[in-house]
Amino acid sequence: MPLTPIETTSFKKIAVGIDRPEDVVVSAAGRVFASDHQCAVAEILPDGSFVRLGPRGGAPNGINMDREGRIMISNFGIYDREEGPLQRFDPVTGRHETLVAEVGCRRLTSANYPVIDRDGNIWCANSTHAETWPQALDGRDDGFLFVLRPDGVCEIVAEGLKFPNGLALSADHRRLFCAQTTAADVLVFDILDGPRLGPGRRHGPVLGKLAVRGGSPVPEEDLGYTDGVGMDAEGNLWVCLPAANKVVAITPAGEKVTVIHDPSGEVVNHPTNVTWGGPDLKDLYIGSIRADYVLKARSPVAGQPLVHQS
Repeated sequence: MPLTPIETTSFKKIAVGIDRPEDVVVSAAGRVFASDHQCAVAEILPDGSFVRLGPRGGAPNGINMDREGRIMISNFGIYDREEGPLQRFDPVTGRHETLVAEVGCRRLTSANYPVIDRDGNIWCANSTHAETWPQALDGRDDGFLFVLRPDGVCEIVAEGLKFPNGLALSADHRRLFCAQTTAADVLVFDILDGPRLGPGRRHGPVLGKLAVRGGSPVPEEDLGYTDGVGMDAEGNLWVCLPAANKVVAITPAGEKVTVIHDPSGEVVNHPTNVTWGGPDLKDLYIGSIRADYVLKARSPVAGQPLVHQS
């Protein structure tokens, strides 16, 4: 089924007043949670309002959920020049804990996005060790991916990455996709026994241009800084391009299709992550690093069920 572009007029703004809602996760029962700079996580209620849950600290970024309904939080602490660990919050008990603060003798400063496979492994990115995150937009390759196994063992599984960001799994959980923000592309890794990762290779085309200091200006709509990614039920990988106010999809054939574009940024303003929910997994939610709201619309294609939704 061809992807049908979603018009900006189709989106509804919810959770208005939220702070830096980078990502959204939807439980199997339909509860909707979003990142919020003022707390561990915010719950978006059915009427579109929201309530803040858990303590404030750092900059909650990508979030996901395990089968027990606990929320994994990648804390992009570098945003506030703080530590950036992988955390977990239980919305039932209110327990907030740090799962990983250091891996391979390297402190986490910019945990970015967690994804959980069917075996309970948590895969996560640490984007950079720059002093401030804008410094990392120079294209340095100090980012890495790590995995936390159910037995508590944590290790780095891929290094030398250019600001690794959003992650997604293939339907069979045999491949891991990773957006490289400052390479304007997406890498795919085979998941091997261990678990560990095979060498990364580019998935689809380069998705835009990057601004070069001293170079010619790049039109916003052409900027390709990749951010969050999400896999739909037909194998299309949706990729957020926040600087372009755009969301594109890489089809199974490796072609790029523009799904959402708001040149004005009045509605779709710096989109950072896509998430699906609802009984048919066609309720689409879009987070943002810039807007003070979350967007909701109907998707032309259902999302691929995550482990807590299947």
